[in-house]
Amino acid sequence: MKMNPPFPMELLEMLACPACEERPPLRWHEGRLVCDRCRRAYPVREGIPVLLPEEASSLADEGNSEPTEEPSAR
Repeated sequence: MKMNPPFPMELLEMLACPACEERPPLRWHEGRLVCDRCRRAYPVREGIPVLLPEEASSLADEGNSEPTEEPSAR
């Protein structure tokens, strides 16, 4: 079942990962905002995105095998 974000799609288009220097866009996936570059998943609580790196979970730690973009060399 596909979940829609609890906020307007226009807001999703403006959000970017606060942990990545390049500020890549976030995408909506399974009730969270996900950064494909650093593989962090930010929670949404009561319809409000919580874009604090210390609140994010790591998709790598969760064993998520979903394909993502390859991070660029730093």
